[in-house]
Amino acid sequence: MDLQNRSVVITGSGSGIGRACALEFAKEGANIVIADIQLDAAQETVSRITAAGGKAFACGVDVSKPDSVAALVSETIKQYGKIDVLVNNAAVQVNKTIVDTSFDEWNKQMSVNVGGVFLCSKLFLPYLKSTKGNIVNMSSVNGFFVEPSCAGYCATKAAITGLTKAMAIDHGPDGIRVNCICPGYIDAGLAEGYFQSQANPAQSRAEAGKLHALWRIGKPEEVAQVAIFLASDRASFVTGSAYVVDGGFGSGLPPK
Repeated sequence: MDLQNRSVVITGSGSGIGRACALEFAKEGANIVIADIQLDAAQETVSRITAAGGKAFACGVDVSKPDSVAALVSETIKQYGKIDVLVNNAAVQVNKTIVDTSFDEWNKQMSVNVGGVFLCSKLFLPYLKSTKGNIVNMSSVNGFFVEPSCAGYCATKAAITGLTKAMAIDHGPDGIRVNCICPGYIDAGLAEGYFQSQANPAQSRAEAGKLHALWRIGKPEEVAQVAIFLASDRASFVTGSAYVVDGGFGSGLPPK
């Protein structure tokens, strides 16, 4: 996929979809920056990559804090000398209605989910311009197919899709491509946290699978493969796009 020796920064890659992306990008020969607010989790991802012969380093970062993101940029350039791909994946989710959501919960979702995309993109863009690199943002089908008690999260994911298109238009003349992925339920990360919060996690997971045309929830590696495509030269004429990776979410029917 033409990613050999490319420098790839992936936020929220200490677990879930972010970790899967890191592992899959490393298999393609990319040099990875594992950026996560949980440094121990980031280091675990690094260990998995290096054990398989890949190259990566961990960096603790709070994507909602300008100084923290600036430190991530500095360390990336120090270690690899460049950046070719930025994957904005870090996110938090609060499963509540607007009435039940506190001001702090609302602000945290906005500052991490949307603010993180803004800050990381803003500070990495000058370096992406020099490599004619690209950005892959992690949105969600919840940006346009909303569910109950998920108001703030849905709002942030809709914002990410719009921001993706705006950045693609603004920075296309610099040779920078910007796309986003909109996963359905994935068996990792935030979805797993949701399942575990339910009275019967196994039943909740099974019911979620029935919401998809493929009658199952997705695997994080299936999202990662789309991220690899979008980051590669094979997607050289793809920008401003929202790639839906949801197994037909919202159209699930009983199997025949």
